[in-house]
Amino acid sequence: MKRRKCRRKAAREVISGVGVDIVKIARFEDCVEKEKSPFMRRVFTEREREYIKSAQNAAGIFAAKEAVVKALGTGFRKISPQDVEILHEESGKPYVIFGGATVHISISHTDTDAIAFAVYRAI
Repeated sequence: MKRRKCRRKAAREVISGVGVDIVKIARFEDCVEKEKSPFMRRVFTEREREYIKSAQNAAGIFAAKEAVVKALGTGFRKISPQDVEILHEESGKPYVIFGGATVHISISHTDTDAIAFAVYRAI
């Protein structure tokens, strides 16, 4: 049997980096209770703070930010946590706003931990 080759006509995207991060949700409990804490203002954008209603939300978004900068290969040395914005569609699907980069993310939780995975795709 002869195999067919599948060819994409559009520009090829290449995975340039992946990142993953896991954090303890308990670390974020005090911060969320103090909505205007220096940590919350330094790390989360205004739109993220509006979305955050629990330590679980904060931990997931923080883990996603960490995963994104790991996928980009920069860490937070050259990028501020506020430069990477994690928002959610109405369906709950998270997405990243960061310059012109295409980064796909997934966030998940257990009772005690939040984990995020990011894939950076370059054309």
